[in-house]
Amino acid sequence: MALADVKQSATEARLAALSLPQGGCLAAARQAALSRVQTMGLPGRRDEYWKYTRPDTLISADVEKAAVFAMDEAPMFNEFDRLKVVFVDGVYDTEASDDLSLEGVRIDRIADICSQDIHWAKDLYGVLEARGQAPVERPLAALNTAFAQDGVAIHVTGKPSKPINLVYVHSDEGSDAILHHVIRVEPGAEATILENGPAASRFNKCTEIDIADTGKLHLVRAQGRDHERRAATHLFARLGAESVFKSFTLTVNGILTRNEAVIELLGDDAIAHIAGACVGDGEFHHDDTVFITHDAVNCESRQVFKKVLRNGATGVFQGKILVKAGAQKTDGYQISQSLLLDGDSQFLAKPELEIYADDVICSHGSTTGAIDEEALFYLRSRGVPVAEATDLLTLAFLAEAVEEVEDADISASLVARLEGWLSRRR
Repeated sequence: MALADVKQSATEARLAALSLPQGGCLAAARQAALSRVQTMGLPGRRDEYWKYTRPDTLISADVEKAAVFAMDEAPMFNEFDRLKVVFVDGVYDTEASDDLSLEGVRIDRIADICSQDIHWAKDLYGVLEARGQAPVERPLAALNTAFAQDGVAIHVTGKPSKPINLVYVHSDEGSDAILHHVIRVEPGAEATILENGPAASRFNKCTEIDIADTGKLHLVRAQGRDHERRAATHLFARLGAESVFKSFTLTVNGILTRNEAVIELLGDDAIAHIAGACVGDGEFHHDDTVFITHDAVNCESRQVFKKVLRNGATGVFQGKILVKAGAQKTDGYQISQSLLLDGDSQFLAKPELEIYADDVICSHGSTTGAIDEEALFYLRSRGVPVAEATDLLTLAFLAEAVEEVEDADISASLVARLEGWLSRRR
């Protein structure tokens, strides 16, 4: 069978297993997304953009079962005063969630919007995802736009007094969750959004973020700690003048995780920082794929990704900075690094710069290495056991990425959780 036929058959099988939500103000966007999926086909092993990550289990009609992880610790971010929005296997849980009323922000369920004829999210849902399909096709994101049954629309109009926490609970070993979020930050508004939890056996999440001039958004995600989960996430963000977007993702465990981010800096003096840290063991395969476009003057972007791998784990980083003609005074920085704790693990990196302006500062770098033997010897010579010394050096390695979290308390919480997870692995 020809490769195109195999891809088409896989796409048809996956679509046949899903139900397209009908009616409401999002119907046209869903239908357009479905057409995109049917035209592109779902990703295959021969697609260049999936060169390092096999998409098979993310696109199959059947879901690989994942055992529900027994919680042996308090959920992430429990120590913070926050507005909690809970999804269980991809479905909003009213009982577990807080009241959605909070000054400076309005939160609506995507499932409720589907039954309405008019809603502000109509002008954003699927729009940034569609823009993000060029120059590289992202069919899993289009699949999400078409078939997502739930999610939230967050409209930030002021400065909420506490973070909004999206909590994803995995309770069914055969769950297949598709969530879609849309976030609009108005001029001068600012918010922090926290995300945590494994969500489902297989998870497809798409988040579209539109930040108006002078708006600010901080996004902190913690993915884990289920051992067998599979997840594909897409983040699409559009930044106006003098706006700020800072995102950090921490990933621990799981068989397969692919996090894609597509960021457009369209207004002068905008700032976008995208960072991630992961700790993986055994079958763990983690892929960060980032595409940042500078299309305005005097904008700043940072990509900081750190991966710690052992026992045959695999890490992937594909990152690109595109500086368009006229985007003078661009400051673009990209670094991807891996720490391999054994000889069986591997890190695959593809950093790229594409620049069409002449007054810019852009750099990228990628390194792979083992634990610094001199530093390890120094700690051991002072009585620190080898396992504890390795953990200390691992935390020091991850520090640059974690430091991208602007809130000191949230950053400290992430480090404390990392310390606990590492100690369990000794």
